[in-house]
Amino acid sequence: MKQHIADRMRGISSFYVMELLQRAKELERQGRDIVHMEIGEPDFATPPLVLEAGNRFLGKGEVKYTAAAGLPELRAAVADFYRAQYGVDLDPRRIFITPGASGAFLLAFAASLNPGERVLMADPCYPCNDNFVRLFDARTHFVPVGAETDCQLNAELIRRHWQPQCKGALIASPSNPTGTMIGNTDLQAAIAEVRALDGCFYSDEIYHGLVYGDPAASALQFSDEVFVINSFSKFFGMTGWRVGWLVVPDEFVDAVEKLAQNIFIATPTHSQHAALASFNPENMAELLRRRDELAGRRDFLYDKLLSLGFKIACKPQGAFYIYADCSEFCDDSFEFAKRLLETEGVAVTPGKDFGAHLANRHIRFAYTASVDRMAAALTRLERFICR
Repeated sequence: MKQHIADRMRGISSFYVMELLQRAKELERQGRDIVHMEIGEPDFATPPLVLEAGNRFLGKGEVKYTAAAGLPELRAAVADFYRAQYGVDLDPRRIFITPGASGAFLLAFAASLNPGERVLMADPCYPCNDNFVRLFDARTHFVPVGAETDCQLNAELIRRHWQPQCKGALIASPSNPTGTMIGNTDLQAAIAEVRALDGCFYSDEIYHGLVYGDPAASALQFSDEVFVINSFSKFFGMTGWRVGWLVVPDEFVDAVEKLAQNIFIATPTHSQHAALASFNPENMAELLRRRDELAGRRDFLYDKLLSLGFKIACKPQGAFYIYADCSEFCDDSFEFAKRLLETEGVAVTPGKDFGAHLANRHIRFAYTASVDRMAAALTRLERFICR
């Protein structure tokens, strides 16, 4: 019997930065010094209080399954966080602890999308979100965005691009790769527009907390009828622990719980116990210190890239990325990224990882390395573009 790969795999895109990361690791094994500005993972260690909590739990040796929806204490702590941070009263039963934000997206889309339905997303956007949609035989309708809307979807764009097959819209704020945010008024209007169209609104809030001006609003401040995806990976600094969460509308609770039971069984128990320490006031103070350091890195990198001749449509308001137009130096940013890595040992992410809209003109720089390391990278970058 001949084996066949499932048809849906034809539409699943590669993550091109992983090819660059693999090559960067090969060069490091050869003794090359590589400055990593490609992966969305800052150089900070797991916060000490979180590490202590994880080790303390592991030391007991009782690492058993939790309920599929997550550790009750952690769900309650997340609800308390929403009350303190956003003034939102949230029933913990609507909160699902997931294996990273990726697990949250899978549950949200699995519970709400039918084959052939469409989800509106900004172009550029995080590529895995489109692939998650495709796993359920639905499709993404990409909407090109630019400086005029801070590289975000808004109510007017949603209304203009909505089609009979559309089921919902996803807004990521702060966004990957641009680091831009949607304003509170625009977010409220976008949610209202999707609701008027009888659709689902998905709010990607995984970079909340990593905001360098006015705080980001949660979609839950404007509606209970939204899906909210968040994570302990970014602001809370727990990337490898793989813990995220999903907030669902009340009518989806039972369906999502059944899915979690079947797909994941449970998020890793030790990671959930470690995540409980994230909300400790001492730990929060450390996280805010790290956020302030990232703000300084953003300002340093932003100014330096502009001085080198890169164009940046919007100064990032959050996350830890700058999406820069490199068309002054090349017409293919993927080739630019590959040659920069090979000749100068600087790893960056090409725009083609984030969509089609002007992708070949853009590079994403992650300011996840120290200022000293970025300064070294920028010296090499200047030498590269001056050749």
